[in-house]
Amino acid sequence: MTFAARVAPANTAVVTMELQRGVVGDLAALPDLRDAALQVGMPANAGRICQAGRSVGATVVHCVAAFRPDRQGSVTNARILAASERLNGDRLDLGQPGVELIDELDQQPSDLVVTRSHGLTPFVATELDQLLRNTGTTTVVAVGNSVNIGVLGLVLAAVDLGYQVVVPRDAVVGVPVSYGDTVIDHTLSLLATVVTTDELVAAWS
Repeated sequence: MTFAARVAPANTAVVTMELQRGVVGDLAALPDLRDAALQVGMPANAGRICQAGRSVGATVVHCVAAFRPDRQGSVTNARILAASERLNGDRLDLGQPGVELIDELDQQPSDLVVTRSHGLTPFVATELDQLLRNTGTTTVVAVGNSVNIGVLGLVLAAVDLGYQVVVPRDAVVGVPVSYGDTVIDHTLSLLATVVTTDELVAAWS
């Protein structure tokens, strides 16, 4: 299968991972992640991919984390979850500005939004899989943060569920950046087609 056929718009969804103001935007609680994202141009590239995908009819889905203020239904059963709750405070509570998507994505009414209130990845116990199947999606383009956990989990779950996966390496980021590059080269490349934003956009041109 050619790359252009793999990302045929009618069967492709761009899935963004936690590209929220309180995660990687102006209200970010983790400056290291925000700075790494800017270093590799991830927010701008993610925005380019969303815009290009919409222009040719691909589905755009934003996966966001948002929690009840009382954390009912959420659990801190991992060190990263406990640290996230402590650092974020109420940034990612439902209704807070930190939950909003970053401006670079230019969210449109046609975009789908999948919210999770627990866990680390967007497929588990959300409607993401069903929404993708209902839109005829067979290929997932994974963008966002972070390669350390969230993007890696997204890709693993998508492959397990039978999707083809594409990872634009300059539209995802890990911390530190060099570690993210290592995960892309030695793990994600075994699971997904790794390309650049330019290559993906060109395939849709």
